[in-house]
Amino acid sequence: MTADPTASRTAPPANSLAGTLLAWYDRHARTLPWRVLPADRDAGEIVDPYRVWLSEIMLQQTTVQAVKPYFEAFTRRWPDVRDLAEAHEEDVMKAWAGLGYYSRARNLKACAETVAREHGGHFPDTEAGLLALPGIGPYTAAAIAAIAFDRPAAVVDGNVERVISRLRAIETPLPAAKPEIRIATAELVPNERPGDFAQAMMDLGASLCSPRRPACALCPCVDACAAHKAGIAETLPKKAPKQPKPTRRGMAFVLRRGDGAVLLRRRPPKGLLGGMSEPPVSAWGETATQDDLAQVPDAIARLTPEWQRIAGDVRHTFTHFHLELAIWRAELKGTPDAPDGHWWSDPQDLDSEALPTVMRKALAAGLRV
Repeated sequence: MTADPTASRTAPPANSLAGTLLAWYDRHARTLPWRVLPADRDAGEIVDPYRVWLSEIMLQQTTVQAVKPYFEAFTRRWPDVRDLAEAHEEDVMKAWAGLGYYSRARNLKACAETVAREHGGHFPDTEAGLLALPGIGPYTAAAIAAIAFDRPAAVVDGNVERVISRLRAIETPLPAAKPEIRIATAELVPNERPGDFAQAMMDLGASLCSPRRPACALCPCVDACAAHKAGIAETLPKKAPKQPKPTRRGMAFVLRRGDGAVLLRRRPPKGLLGGMSEPPVSAWGETATQDDLAQVPDAIARLTPEWQRIAGDVRHTFTHFHLELAIWRAELKGTPDAPDGHWWSDPQDLDSEALPTVMRKALAAGLRV
C-alpha cells in the first residue's frame, strides 16, 4: 500500500521526472570503467555491449569497488566476447576467484561461447533475445537492452528499488513489493535515452538516495517524492524480517609435502563453488563433527599423514548459511605423487589457483607458522 493513495496520480508526468533526472545525470554521472558517459558518447565513443554485459554479471551481489579491478583485469586479458569464448574455463575460474557466486563465472563462459558460436560475436539487442542466453535473467537482460542498445526497459536493481519505493511511497515490504516497484519503474522509463535513465536511477540510489540519511535537499527528484512529502523516506523500502541462517560445519585438510607444495583438488562442476579449487574437505552439515578423522578422504588417508588440529575454526558466510571449518594440518616427508584427482600446487602458484575466499582462509590457517 502507499502512504498517500493519490501520490502516483499527482506526481509529475514521467517525461518531466525523466528529464529532470537525466539533466542531473549529465552533470553528476559516476565515472566507471565499463560506462560511456553522455559527453563521451556525444564525442563519438560507442557503447560496447560486451563490457556492459560483463560488468552487469560481475555486479550481481557485489559492490562496485570490488568489481572494478576484476573488470579491468578481465578486459585486459579478454578484450571482447570472442576472446572470452576461446579462453580455458580453468583460466576464467582463476581470474574470477575471490569475486564470489562462482556459478556466474561458469555461466559467463557459457554465454560468451553461445554469443560467439550462435550470434557471430554480437549480443542480441532485445530483452527476449538476451534472456535466451546462459546466465542472463530478467534484470540483466533489461540492463543490457537499455544501456547497450538504448531499448526502453525497466532496470531495477537494489538502488532503483530504494529510489522507486520512496518516489511512490511504496510501503509493501520487500521482496513482496518487487512487482509493484517494477511496474512503477516501467511507467517512468522515457523513450529517449532509456539507457542513461537506467544508469541515472542507479547513480541516484548509490549517492543521494542512500539507505540511511538520504540527502533529500540535494535530490533532483525531491519535489516528486511522495515519501519525502510524507516524512517517511528514511523508513523505505521496508523489508520482511530475515530468517536466521543455519550453521554448517566441516573439516578442511591442509597437506604439505617436503618441498612446500600443497595438495589441492577441484570441486564438482555443479553446485556450490562448482569447478573451483580447494584443499580436501569433509562433507558439511549442521550436525557434522569436526574431530572425527574417519572423515579424511580415502585418497589422502592412504598417504598416512599425522594430522594436527589448528586452533580456531575458519568461518565464512554464504547466501543461505554460515560455514565453520575445523582446520587439520599435516606435513609429508619427500615429494610423493598426488592421488588421482588431486595435484600439488607450489607455494608461488597458490595465488593464481582458482581458490574461493573460504578456501584461501582455510589454507592460510593451515599454513600459518
